[in-house]
Amino acid sequence: MKNLVIVESPAKAKTIKKYLGKNYEVVASMGHVRDLPKSTLGVDVDNGFTPKYLNIRRQSDTIKALREAAKKCDRIYLATDPDREGEAISWHLAHILSLDVAEANRVTFNEITRTGVKEGMAHPRQIDMDLVNAQQARRVLDRIVGYKLSPFLWKKVKPGLSAGRVQSVTVRMIVDREEEIRAFCPEEYWSIEAKLTAKTSRKAFLAKFYGRAGERMELKTKEETDAVLAGLQDVAFTVGKIKKGVRKKSPAPPFTTSTLQQEASRKLNFQSRRTMRAAQELYEGVDLPKLGAVGLITYMRTDSLRISDEAKAAAAAFIEDRYGKTYLPDAPRVYKSKNNAQDAHEAIRPTMPEMSPDKVKESLTSDQYKLYKLIWERFIASQMANAEYNTVAADINAGEYLFKANGFSVKFDGFTVLYVEGRDDEEEKEGALPPLEEGDALKVSSLNGSQHFTQPPPRFTEASLIKVLEENGIGRPSTYSPTITTILDRHYIEREGKQLKPTILGEITTTLMKDHFADVVDAAFTAHMESDLDLVGEGKKAWVKTLEEFYGDFASTLAKAEEEMKDIRMKVPDEETDIVCEKCGRNMVIKMGRYGKFLACPGFPECRNTKRIAVEAPGACPKCGGKILEKKSRKGKKFFGCEHNPACDFMTWDTPIAENCPQCGKTLLKKMGRGAKIHCSNAECSYERAAEKNGSSAEAAETAEAEA
Repeated sequence: MKNLVIVESPAKAKTIKKYLGKNYEVVASMGHVRDLPKSTLGVDVDNGFTPKYLNIRRQSDTIKALREAAKKCDRIYLATDPDREGEAISWHLAHILSLDVAEANRVTFNEITRTGVKEGMAHPRQIDMDLVNAQQARRVLDRIVGYKLSPFLWKKVKPGLSAGRVQSVTVRMIVDREEEIRAFCPEEYWSIEAKLTAKTSRKAFLAKFYGRAGERMELKTKEETDAVLAGLQDVAFTVGKIKKGVRKKSPAPPFTTSTLQQEASRKLNFQSRRTMRAAQELYEGVDLPKLGAVGLITYMRTDSLRISDEAKAAAAAFIEDRYGKTYLPDAPRVYKSKNNAQDAHEAIRPTMPEMSPDKVKESLTSDQYKLYKLIWERFIASQMANAEYNTVAADINAGEYLFKANGFSVKFDGFTVLYVEGRDDEEEKEGALPPLEEGDALKVSSLNGSQHFTQPPPRFTEASLIKVLEENGIGRPSTYSPTITTILDRHYIEREGKQLKPTILGEITTTLMKDHFADVVDAAFTAHMESDLDLVGEGKKAWVKTLEEFYGDFASTLAKAEEEMKDIRMKVPDEETDIVCEKCGRNMVIKMGRYGKFLACPGFPECRNTKRIAVEAPGACPKCGGKILEKKSRKGKKFFGCEHNPACDFMTWDTPIAENCPQCGKTLLKKMGRGAKIHCSNAECSYERAAEKNGSSAEAAETAEAEA
């Protein structure tokens, strides 16, 4: 009997083919084969929100090939990804191949390994119409919002804009945070630190001012601080009450889609799109020596923390062999998923825990290796024993005033021998205190008051934004990356380093949306809609009813907004620069075009002068001494060239640094990537040295960008 197995991608097809043998043909659908039309709404709102699906034109050759392959086979299995989107693709495939949806022809693989594939093929089932309907409801809902709202924005703001059920509320969050930052009023406060030394130890330690007479005392001004410092002159510092204890720290759970994107952003400087691309490749399969194509991680779109007993046992065996029994917890760890988590899949973990990153490094790309190492270490650490710390908290008496000193030392490193979770904020460093006894006299090395100001909330990074979206129930694990990509591409937000900030366009659009479509940009409302879609997927709510509940209010809100703004058009102000137009003398403004920002004369159409925005790099051109400018190739790759191009032909892919060559005095360049080095920009100079690995986030970001 000849069998046909249909998956989404060629890489996945290649891996699965290896496990199924000669009686199976495995082909790829290349994603969706049917969708709503691009040019019309494609939804019959008056007749149960019936979608009008069309075969995707660019998929015509694929559809033809699938139909021909299906004719030659006795049995067809639909093996698309094991989620809501994958279920819908299988349903559409069943339609174009005239398959019976009541037949057990749907198989899913949580992992692309021999065990995972055999297990999936052994348990075929019917297409889950609840999941299909949940995807249809989401697709139709997003189409209605986008198709109805986007033209409104074209008329009232500018052509080419878009609105979306998830993207609009995400932009609002970033805009609201920016408004908080602008409205923030810093408040002054002071602190006092004493650097002290015990007679029994030469090691100095810091104690922080706490208060007076045992009561906490806040210092708001320099005058208050100076008064305390004056009262501390010639006062004896002695050790008061000492409290010793043991603090235990548990490992972080294995990754979900959200936490993987957050941690890859923190530790690897990966944008979410880059993370998901590498994760998809690791899931679908990579070629390993002697093993061939094999999926190295479980399915990467999940919000479950569940781990199979087999995986726990494999992790325990590895930990005992590598670190010893003392690094195993008393019982295998069980992590509780969030209440709204879809528990169809496990957490993201290595499919073969014994396959450590060093064993597969030579078979992986740089991104694949970095992400696999992160996933593998996080999972193994999640099954290890707690770390334990000896803690000491000491009161330091100074006359009527009280200082406090805290310290810790590692009693047992536990899981931290392998992995420590990253943080979005800076953690205050504490070290071990020297041996102290109550009543010990202390020598004061220094006593200083410091001025501080409260800080505004930070701008979102991709990591912190994804965390907030998840906490607020906005979107699902699979939507975070495309949502952020979309609002960046639409120029509603922009990057400033790792931070995300709104553009003027994003702020104006959000203001309009808040004034006229409050529900669409309301986090609670969007989260409620997400919960309803989850209920559809669980078979607890009809998908048409969900759409009806939304559409009635939405249609009337849109009609009201059209009436209220019929004679109003919102202008997006241009951002003026100090660069003077050489043709007419006006200050040029920043415009947004198809390929990003550029400079334009505000005198258009009388003056049509435009130019690229020049980003100046450190150093000087080694050929003519002109400025070195950052530029981009047609494919968007960054390079550097002379400001006098084309008269001067100097260009380089390497990054200029603010340092001159010790041999010839020309600007030095830094070559990124694995063979990172510093070398001279002068082609006739041989100076070269290894690049320093200082571990700075800026350097890591540059390396990551270069490798991308």
